[in-house]
Amino acid sequence: MVQQSHHILKSVLTAEAALDATLDPNRVVIHPHLPLLIVDVDEVLGLFMHGFGRFLGTRGYEFRMDRFALFQNIFAPGADEHLDLETGRTLFDDFFRFACDDMEPAPGAIQALAELSKGAGIVALTNAPDHAREPRTRWMTQHGMDYPLLINSGPKGNAVAALSARTERPVAFVDDLLGNLDSVAAAAPGVHRFQMVADPRLRDMAPTAPDRHPRIDDWPALRMEIALVLGLTTE
Repeated sequence: MVQQSHHILKSVLTAEAALDATLDPNRVVIHPHLPLLIVDVDEVLGLFMHGFGRFLGTRGYEFRMDRFALFQNIFAPGADEHLDLETGRTLFDDFFRFACDDMEPAPGAIQALAELSKGAGIVALTNAPDHAREPRTRWMTQHGMDYPLLINSGPKGNAVAALSARTERPVAFVDDLLGNLDSVAAAAPGVHRFQMVADPRLRDMAPTAPDRHPRIDDWPALRMEIALVLGLTTE
């Protein structure tokens, strides 16, 4: 979910590939004759804020849902001011190093992807530290989401453009962050974009622009709309 400060495509994983870092998006297996769904992980496929909040509790901190933010919601117990950003970043890195597989899937996400994968390719595109590659892949596998995983840093437009260029069929992209959706609109305007915010606590706070990116926070309903734009039959 978190956007970092620079545009670097950092590493690519597939379910079959070894856990080695690469800057080459062509390492992701994409069928040129199938439609493609590119989907975020945190707050789209998984309830990141729940898992991160539990981790912070083990470190003696409070995670308050005061705003649509990350580090600015971390507090020492009883404090009026949030932790400094550097400490927040350290805790964020530690979560991905030690606890990022302690996260529930978003309701309906597993089933929706399973249905969509019958007629489309699927790639998970997540902003996370390099050291999250193995635990994030393990989390997806444990929950039956054995799809290629691309670790990114920064706005996602360039990554989506590179992936979408490799299929002749329609492409859809799902993310919770307006900045990533706008980035994809600029870099790959032909890609169908949807905003999804899985955690109900965040929905009213999340910046949104439904005139540019349709907002659907329910996976069964979102699955139907994705199937429609990708030209898939639905049951």
